[in-house]
Amino acid sequence: MNARDTVVALSTPPGRGGLGVVRLSGSAARSIAEDILRFSQPVRWQSWRSQLAQLIDEDGSTVDDVVVAFFESPRSYTAEDVVEISCHGAPVVLNFCLQRAVMRGARLAEPGEFTLRAYLNGRLDLPRAEAVRDLIDSTTLYQARVAAQQMEGSVSRRIQPVKEQLLELISLLEAGIDFAEDDISVAPWSELSDRLAPITRQLSELAGSFQSGALVFQGFTLAIAGRPNVGKSSLFNRLLEQNRAIVTAIPGTTRDTVAESFSLEGVPVRLVDTAGIRQGENLVENLGIERSYQAMADADLTLLVIDLSTAPTEDDVALQAKLAERGPLLVGNKADLPRQANQLATDVTVSAETGQGIEDLRKAILQRLAPNGLASPEDGSITNIRQANLLRESVEALENAGRAIEFQRPHEMVLIDLYAALRPIDAVTGATTADDILGRIFSTFCIGK
Repeated sequence: MNARDTVVALSTPPGRGGLGVVRLSGSAARSIAEDILRFSQPVRWQSWRSQLAQLIDEDGSTVDDVVVAFFESPRSYTAEDVVEISCHGAPVVLNFCLQRAVMRGARLAEPGEFTLRAYLNGRLDLPRAEAVRDLIDSTTLYQARVAAQQMEGSVSRRIQPVKEQLLELISLLEAGIDFAEDDISVAPWSELSDRLAPITRQLSELAGSFQSGALVFQGFTLAIAGRPNVGKSSLFNRLLEQNRAIVTAIPGTTRDTVAESFSLEGVPVRLVDTAGIRQGENLVENLGIERSYQAMADADLTLLVIDLSTAPTEDDVALQAKLAERGPLLVGNKADLPRQANQLATDVTVSAETGQGIEDLRKAILQRLAPNGLASPEDGSITNIRQANLLRESVEALENAGRAIEFQRPHEMVLIDLYAALRPIDAVTGATTADDILGRIFSTFCIGK
């Protein structure tokens, strides 16, 4: 990948549509566009302006009428000259435009190369660049809002002040070493400890935000389990707000797992309805029950449904005991019917038939999976496992530095740990990121971004 090449790619999804955008970026973007387009009058390239043109073949025949937008360096997405050609969205036209651009000297862009150039040219730092991918991959509006805030620098704004504090502490210790021969104490040990403590605390909080931040983008799997006829499929349909699973009064109606995705407060959820747990009456039902247990094992949380209108059975008690280690959420269903005495204790009470208590159930699910609440779009939570691992590495090095200060080790030993804490922070922001790591990050982007 040569950063000096002029690159071209289709920046809209492949397939047929009303419009398709072919993007050129690089020093030769304008000259290549002039070679493959015909303008009605002498072209005047004005930044952030659009003009009409015709996409032509080698004989000068018109293939398509297009709109051409120009963004001059450095006020463009890549901080290079960028030309965007909006064609009609026929795949044959878009492919022809790409081929013509390549024939005139452009190179097909690698995945994420436009955003990589924006990073290399100082337009974006690494957290903002990674947020571009998260925004494109968003499946809920909440995810998009979080990613948009990260693109505007919410993560970078939280990291930069902490990094400045760490650099000040490193400078202070370096000065202490420089003046060691003059027997001058730059700062007492207590001051070094007081300076280090807030740095460690802030980075720990930022690294800890990954628990809720990851939930926003990765989502979770929720399994609904219980004995037959407790209302699992009805609850499944109620949470989805559609009749996805078959509901009958016949025990064992659900013979296999049924899965569907939905959004819970902006968090993507994979909801799995399972076969009723009991002693199966035939091979097919037994296979379904085995899959139920597997679904519960794979789920992040299991909703164990209990029928409040009937007395607890041995199956209820046995299943509750079997799932105890995994901490299921006990859901009492059929609250609209007369309640049976001596019922098992439940975490939340609902009626899948009437919708009573469903909102309480939604809140209880989120409370169980995100006890500290979901990541706010504005708080700069960590949603990327690469960033989370680097911050944990930095916190570990800071804790080592804290122990070195506590036992009054030589300043040189403390500095080793402080520099070890600084390197992962630089890797988060991209200040010292190796080329192979950059390649891994940007290879996950789509071609035209």
